[in-house]
Amino acid sequence: CCRDSSNESGAADTVSLSVSVSELEDPTDTKGKKKRGRPANKKPRKSPAEKATGGAKGRKANGVPQTNGEGGDPVTLFEVVRMGKSAMQSVVDDWIESYKQDRDIALLDLINFFIQCSGCKGTVRIEMFRNMQNAEIIRKMTEEFDEDSGDYPLTMPGPLWKKFRYNFCEFICVLIRQCQYSIIYDEYLMDTVISLLTGLSDSQVRAFRHTSTLAAMKLMTALVNVALNLSIHQDNTQRQYEAERNKMAGKRANEKLELLLQKRKELQENQDEIENMMNSIFKGIFVHRYRDAIAEIRAICIEEIGVWMKMYSDAFLNDSYLKYVGWTLHDRQGEVRLKCLKALQNLYTNRELFPKLELFTNRFKDRIVSMTLDKEYDVAVEAIRLITLILQGSEDALSNEDCENVYHLVYSAHRPVAVAAGEFLHRKLFSRHDPQAEEELAKRRGRSSPNGNLLRMLVLFFLESELHEHAAYLVDSLWESSQELLKDWECMTELLLEEPVQGEEVLSDRQESSLIELMVCTIRQAAEAHPPVGRGTGKRVLTAKERKTQIDDKNKLTEHFIMALPMLLSKYQADSEKVANLLQIPMFFDLDVYSAGRMEKHLDALLKQIRLVVEKHIETDVLEACSKTYSILCSEEYTIMNRVDIARSQLIDEITDRFTHSVEDLLQEAEEADDDDIYNVLSTLKRLTAFHNAHDLTRWDLFGSCYRLLKAGIEQGAMPEQIAVQALQCSHYSILWQLVKITEGTPSKEDLVALRRVVKSFLAVCQQCLSNVNTPVKEQAFMLLCDLLMVFSHQLVSGGREGLEALVFNPDSTLQNELLTFILDHVFIDQDDENQSDEEDEANKIEALHKRRNLLAAFSKLIIYDIVDMPAAADIFKHYMKYYNDYGDIIKETLSKTRQSDKILCAKTLILSLQQLFNELLQDQGPTLDRTSSHVSGIKELARRFALTFGLDQIKTREAVATLHKDGIEFAFKYQNPHGAEFPPPNLAFLEVLSEFSSKLLRQDKKTVHSYLEKFMSESMSERREDVWLPLISYRNSLLTGGEDGDRMSVTSGASSKTSSIRSKKGRTPIHKSKRIEGGSISHTNRHTLRVQNSRNTFLILNSLNSSGHGLQGVESVPQGCWPIPQMQMSWLGQQKMEDSRKDRTAMNYMKARNQTVRQTVRGLMEDDAEPIFEDVMMSSRGQLEDMNEEFEDTMVIDLPPSRNRRERAELRPDFFDSAAMIEDEHTHGGIAAF
Repeated sequence: CCRDSSNESGAADTVSLSVSVSELEDPTDTKGKKKRGRPANKKPRKSPAEKATGGAKGRKANGVPQTNGEGGDPVTLFEVVRMGKSAMQSVVDDWIESYKQDRDIALLDLINFFIQCSGCKGTVRIEMFRNMQNAEIIRKMTEEFDEDSGDYPLTMPGPLWKKFRYNFCEFICVLIRQCQYSIIYDEYLMDTVISLLTGLSDSQVRAFRHTSTLAAMKLMTALVNVALNLSIHQDNTQRQYEAERNKMAGKRANEKLELLLQKRKELQENQDEIENMMNSIFKGIFVHRYRDAIAEIRAICIEEIGVWMKMYSDAFLNDSYLKYVGWTLHDRQGEVRLKCLKALQNLYTNRELFPKLELFTNRFKDRIVSMTLDKEYDVAVEAIRLITLILQGSEDALSNEDCENVYHLVYSAHRPVAVAAGEFLHRKLFSRHDPQAEEELAKRRGRSSPNGNLLRMLVLFFLESELHEHAAYLVDSLWESSQELLKDWECMTELLLEEPVQGEEVLSDRQESSLIELMVCTIRQAAEAHPPVGRGTGKRVLTAKERKTQIDDKNKLTEHFIMALPMLLSKYQADSEKVANLLQIPMFFDLDVYSAGRMEKHLDALLKQIRLVVEKHIETDVLEACSKTYSILCSEEYTIMNRVDIARSQLIDEITDRFTHSVEDLLQEAEEADDDDIYNVLSTLKRLTAFHNAHDLTRWDLFGSCYRLLKAGIEQGAMPEQIAVQALQCSHYSILWQLVKITEGTPSKEDLVALRRVVKSFLAVCQQCLSNVNTPVKEQAFMLLCDLLMVFSHQLVSGGREGLEALVFNPDSTLQNELLTFILDHVFIDQDDENQSDEEDEANKIEALHKRRNLLAAFSKLIIYDIVDMPAAADIFKHYMKYYNDYGDIIKETLSKTRQSDKILCAKTLILSLQQLFNELLQDQGPTLDRTSSHVSGIKELARRFALTFGLDQIKTREAVATLHKDGIEFAFKYQNPHGAEFPPPNLAFLEVLSEFSSKLLRQDKKTVHSYLEKFMSESMSERREDVWLPLISYRNSLLTGGEDGDRMSVTSGASSKTSSIRSKKGRTPIHKSKRIEGGSISHTNRHTLRVQNSRNTFLILNSLNSSGHGLQGVESVPQGCWPIPQMQMSWLGQQKMEDSRKDRTAMNYMKARNQTVRQTVRGLMEDDAEPIFEDVMMSSRGQLEDMNEEFEDTMVIDLPPSRNRRERAELRPDFFDSAAMIEDEHTHGGIAAF
């Protein structure tokens, strides 16, 4: 680039790299210096000569930033822009002033600004600027980067750096704007800056590339604005020239013409220069960086080219530039695709630009439509909005197929996508309607609203989408764009109530049902003011405006439907589907309107229609809707309650009378009863059951009649299944309502006895119904049994309700077995086992699966809450793999909850389930199992899954896993081989399954389990190597892996090892000598914890002394002579430790007696260690137990440094899990590879 030689020569001798601040400043002249960033009306900057001889604090020497002492004001461009305390206009004006005085120094300041904005700590010196090429300068600055951090200002988090980005962009924009009339044409500033930014943008350093690209793109945007202004000035000058030239010769001013020609020529030259600058940036930077490896850089390029095309469409809105946006629509990063769509939205918003976008639309329309299904929801939303803009500009641009791809998105679970699709649907469906013609039609038909045809179109769309159960989603999608239409309940009601007119198409039955469903959904949306279930993260707090709109809408719909609903019910009372939907409307009423508006007559009309509906229908959904409506209208907070209560009581009286008489007739005729008798009982019982669900009908004593029906059915065996199912359900409701009365008041003993008698008799009936021939009856009885056992369990007395103890029922073993048998017979079955026809559709299969899942969940709750014994879960757990797709989540949750309640019993249940599968396999295949078969592999895979559920915290599951291994070992050796001891036990192959759990054992526990295994093994077994003994070999290997060194590298529950380890700390007094427990008793501490941390691992050692024994069910009792405190029980793991300790201590005492002299010598070498460091034993004497209890009282944390003494013991091998050992051996043997 060109530089001014005079400036260079004038400053070269006065500036050098070694000049200090003191050499450039005059200590006697500290005033008058204008600091960067101050307003422009302050004192001007000093001249270059003044700079050389004096100046204020904070100047720069050779481009080196200087500060005014600690915490001084910002003095570099980077600091000024980063702090953002000064107006950018003032900052730029200061820089321009300095540029006019010495453009090299000012330009150096600007270069360092870009370098520092990139996060580089280096500074470009004046000599570097004058003598080095850009590439050399950039290479030098690259070396100054902080390699420890990858952050730089544009990527740093926080509001300060977010503001910096804005200030950085604003600075460049203001700089060009202020220089646009002269300085940018001096062939020095812009050439230098563009050359620098081009070099930086090509750097391999991301910070340089990112920062320079952003600067270049903002620079280009500013230049485009300058070019646009020049174009406008050219047009104005041309018009003035034409106007002056067209004047008559006498009035024409030739001088003015010459000035205009000269001005036009100057403007054209400037325009050419600006175009050259823009071409340099576009070809040198944009073309390379729009496909940069970093998504943020690509996004910057696309965002700015969109600005150029919108700002100066005549120059940039053509296919030469649009192609870059089109190509980038396929970018792999969502943020880049998002920038493309937003850039295009800005273009398609302007209708005048559509002709220039026609070719682009045809070329990339398919890609934009496909992006409506983008995996990034934000991108999909913007794609739909862009499609909507294209539709608004030209309806012919989109085909029917394109529109259909967007239509179905109104049912998306992601609400922003659905709302955007709703906006598109609104524009497409409702863009062609003729308001005048529709208003004339409405007047001719006497309608109050012209939206009739639009509602018909909406109904047709809903029907054609064939997603009838998603009406709420459709309404929610259209709520923001078509709210006026969706709230036009008057027009909906008129369409439903009007009589057909000749020559006009009427709504079909399906269309009426759909319109009613949509209408109810709009009412719910308006009254609740939140999206339906499945959309959004939950109910949000409404703003004051939204709350006011909600109240207004609720009042509006209440006032309208109070009068319209009785008429709608009257017209459609014979249609169960329509009536069930219409009866949902009253739950959204503001019921105060009935009394405030004196509309009791409309209430009476509504109650009359509901009564007619109850008498006409026996469908469950209709009757439940009627029952719920009565319940809402009977709320005590409203004054209409008495009126509704009277109507309800009259209705129940009549139904109950009919039911009682029908039951008497049915029981008298018994087997001779005809269909009419059965129908009379069933119809009245269905109505009473539906009402009993929401209303307390205990004063009508329905339980007695239902119980008689059930007993008769059990005794005679001929009761219709529907009557039995309804009688069971009605009796269940009756019991629950009686319980509610008792819990809310102060019950007498007689009330408790009476309810207990009722519950007991009903449970017996349900238990008998489990053997009913009809599956619906059995399923109903099972569900009610599970519910009642849950309600009347031990949890009934919690919360200060001890007085209800008499109502607690615990199922006996017979009932538990029957419930479990039912689950196995009706839940864990294959599809082929069900009584289903080949024509049964997928919906029915899903419904059947849903029912089976409910049955399993009901039984699982009994296990989780300790109502049914946990071992019953073994029959469920064993099906985990086989039925994983159907019930995997339920079984996994049951396993998790049972483990939380009792880890050990849960582990015993898991191993029991595996034992059951193994026994079943033995029965099928015989004693010689094929261990490579899929069945054996399936059991091993199930064991592996069970092992994974124990998690990573081995300390928490220590006792449970050890108990699991104990039970597994006992099962494997439970039976001897009838052919002799030299043959493997029949269950020996189970050890291969058990080995899946070995990884969950702590290293020190593996030795204990291995010792327990050896008790069952004879000497010959350990020497056998035949294939039939492979399970034993593999299981032993799994225990020996990582377990051999456990006694050397960790401190377990034995107190001897703890005290010796404590004493190994030099200069520390053994803690167990400081206190003694008198009387030989031990505190009732359930868990003692010792944390021991050394250089290799930290172990949490638990010694479980469970005084209650709750967690030790099934564990063998400890012999009396082995434990000095008989009232306390010990875990199995603790027992094994204690037993091993006796043997080890016997051998140890013998060794001490033999080698006393040697021990004295070794003790001297071991720095006062009184005992061997690595004893893994349990205390067996009372005094040692007291010592252990004292140590555990404070849960001490003991740091054990690596001891060199263990290296001096010949009998101890190096511990390869010890980092200290690795380092030591590396120095000794030349590296870790030596061992």
